[in-house]
Amino acid sequence: MFETILDILPIRLKTSSFLNLSPHSGLKPRLLRQKFWTEAMNPHAKRGLVSPVGERSLTTAFCHLPLFIRRLLATTLALLLFTWGWMPEIAIALQKSPTSIQPYLQRVINQLTEFRLDNGLKFIVLERHQAPVVSFLTYADVGGIDEPDGQTGIAHFLEHLAFKGTRRIGTTNYKAEAPLLDKLEQLDNQIRSAKKSGKTDEIAKLETEFKTVEAQALKLVKQNEMGQIVEQAGGVGLNANTSSEATRYFYSFPSNKLELWMSLESDRFLDPVFREFYKERDVILEERRLRVENSPIGMMVEKFIDAAFKVHPYRRPVIGYDEDIRNLTPENVKQFFDAYYAPSNLTIAIVGDVNPGEVKKLAQTYFGRYQAKPKPQQKLPVEPKQTATREVTLELPTQPWYLEGYHRPAITHPDNAVYEIIGSLLSDGRTSRLFKSLVETQRLALNAQGYSGFPGDKYPNLMFFYALTSPGKTVDQVAIALRKEIDKLKTEPVSIMELERIKTQARAGLLRTLDSNMGMAQQLLEYAVKTGSWRNLFEQLDKIAAVTPGDIQRVATATFTPENRIVGKLLSKSVDYL
Repeated sequence: MFETILDILPIRLKTSSFLNLSPHSGLKPRLLRQKFWTEAMNPHAKRGLVSPVGERSLTTAFCHLPLFIRRLLATTLALLLFTWGWMPEIAIALQKSPTSIQPYLQRVINQLTEFRLDNGLKFIVLERHQAPVVSFLTYADVGGIDEPDGQTGIAHFLEHLAFKGTRRIGTTNYKAEAPLLDKLEQLDNQIRSAKKSGKTDEIAKLETEFKTVEAQALKLVKQNEMGQIVEQAGGVGLNANTSSEATRYFYSFPSNKLELWMSLESDRFLDPVFREFYKERDVILEERRLRVENSPIGMMVEKFIDAAFKVHPYRRPVIGYDEDIRNLTPENVKQFFDAYYAPSNLTIAIVGDVNPGEVKKLAQTYFGRYQAKPKPQQKLPVEPKQTATREVTLELPTQPWYLEGYHRPAITHPDNAVYEIIGSLLSDGRTSRLFKSLVETQRLALNAQGYSGFPGDKYPNLMFFYALTSPGKTVDQVAIALRKEIDKLKTEPVSIMELERIKTQARAGLLRTLDSNMGMAQQLLEYAVKTGSWRNLFEQLDKIAAVTPGDIQRVATATFTPENRIVGKLLSKSVDYL
């Protein structure tokens, strides 16, 4: 039995987990806030502590915190650690007043430097000298929503291939390897053409030749060489994830390896070689089979999100559809890379024991080699207003699940903080209203959770709730109980005591959770790219503190309506065994 829906959804990461997490997204994050789809059907979106290029999955305590708490944790804890360190008097101040941290936040802001290279690539550098370590995160402003029609999954596929190396890394002899890679692509195109024409004999001959050439190419590959270089230099956490909105690459080094990171990361996107393309395609197809085709809840989520969004690309799974993945070619990936990995579409955060002046000098030397290109402009379709309840029902061999969602505005909306608090009130862990009512009191569900910002938050998205029914109970019973708790927010003002408890959870969580350089890098980048300024990360604390019971009642009344509702019912189907 799964404790949460997140435990069974696909999450894409590469080797050590993001923020020391275990999961596809993101990071969100807010990567993490997208802990469900970005990491999940997105991948979320994670890869566990295996090899830097292997398949892995993880779920983490940090991921399960509500979004606004994660942000506050990232912001305030990082502040504590690199201004004065862990000081009891600061902890006491935090417990006394939600605004008491503002003077310290200002000091954090003063430690931050940002600059942009002539080619458009932006850097955010935050000094933190408590330990001789540095975390690096490269944020590509491209994800599943940016993929061309018929090429779903290509952003995630590219993330995999970004670990395969360059002309210098990942090969024993690129001069000999290059013509073999070209030959493989040529043979693949010929096989596709022969299949369309139904030339069976020719297909068999071409496939035999393809396997021979592929074996020759693989002999020239130095498996996981980038990961080995990073590990031998003391690096940790080499990983990546793809969400509906972004692709993130990250790891940490001792502070004396700053230039090595500059060299490795700049070469990675300046001179990539997408080797082992066909082998990696099989890995991704197997991942999709595991997380979707062979997972009842995976199939349910894919159908649910497709029903929730009719035109916006949030409706597409980040991992991609099976047919699209099979039809992707190396040329497709190259074109996608050229379009979206322009320096103007990349932002890099560096947090730790560094000198901003040295960072800028090295950045100009290494990343200044990138040719300037205009930032890709893509006009996404606007999701029309929903006017009636939508419902999706599946019958599969599984314990019944109930899913319910409501459309909500993007992260930049003035009421974003209100939505975050509503999400926490209803579905933040064992003290939330849904858990206490559906699981503990009525025992209708084995688990009841949710969050705000699904499957992403850059554009209008969903408030999302889900519950795994208890044996002998029905999804209709769960639906009635869940809706009763939602309706209370519209008819009964939240008590000051309960609201203060939610706000205090952020500060209490801060005192219990040690944050990382990588966590701060992630939060800074999410806000910088999605809202236009990393400063909005710090302003979020004030917005959370300012939420009133009246705000909650107003937003709940406008949001939780039948016309705005999406329902998903995953019903149990008996299986006859012969």
